[in-house]
Amino acid sequence: MNPNLHAFLQNADEALQRRSINGYRGRVRCGVDLGTAYVSIFVLTEDNQPLVGMYQYAEIVRDGLVVDFGGAVNLVRKLKADMESRLGFELQSAATAYPPGVPVTEVRATRYVLEAAGLNCSALVDEPTAANAVLEVKNGAVVDIGGGTTGTAIVQDGKVIHTADDATGGTHFSLVISGALKIPFAEAEATKINIEEQVRLFPIVRPVMEKVGTIIQQHIQPYPVDCIYLVGGSSAFKGIANVIENVTGVKTVVPGKPLFVTPLGIAMNDQLSL
Repeated sequence: MNPNLHAFLQNADEALQRRSINGYRGRVRCGVDLGTAYVSIFVLTEDNQPLVGMYQYAEIVRDGLVVDFGGAVNLVRKLKADMESRLGFELQSAATAYPPGVPVTEVRATRYVLEAAGLNCSALVDEPTAANAVLEVKNGAVVDIGGGTTGTAIVQDGKVIHTADDATGGTHFSLVISGALKIPFAEAEATKINIEEQVRLFPIVRPVMEKVGTIIQQHIQPYPVDCIYLVGGSSAFKGIANVIENVTGVKTVVPGKPLFVTPLGIAMNDQLSL
């Protein structure tokens, strides 16, 4: 795994707070992640150091499919403008990603969102592969537990040799919490990401975690996987790594700031501009 991962993710966290870039005018890389729960955008320097970043909760994508095209375009356009005000120059292009296995028409829809928002779509990459651009896993499984789906990539000798995607993710966590506590979905979503609440919620969501573990187990079984790397916002839920490890029997780790890993990897796939 990337030996500088901790420092890189810490820099990304600082980039989210950065209001200006002190006159940087070099070439940049930009990545837009249209997630089920969050839309994220990061801009990196030419040598892949985080400059600025933003993310916002949105319900414009469901299970990897763009369900609100106009809303997606408006939000990306807004985030682009906010980023440009911090950068002091216009963004020309960006890379984006999709869950593995989604129909080609939906992949095109993701591209069209960027283009309608004023960004040339320079690259399309599947989410687990994007995540591994950051993780630099040589051998193992990279699993992106997003809002609507769980994407699994098997990596051998630094190359992704198999990808799969299944419709279970953070949204299902929230649905279970909503039903168990009899609270609205939005309240369940907010409660879920509150670290102080996660110990209380753990018994409620553990069956969903176990289902995720079963999904992963099915995909890694044919391969010699000795470590599973979890990314995506749902991977931040306290205790999930232990549950996945118990189900699969394979060592499971979660890097710090797992929500940022895939968006940063998407940006690393952008062609240089400016």
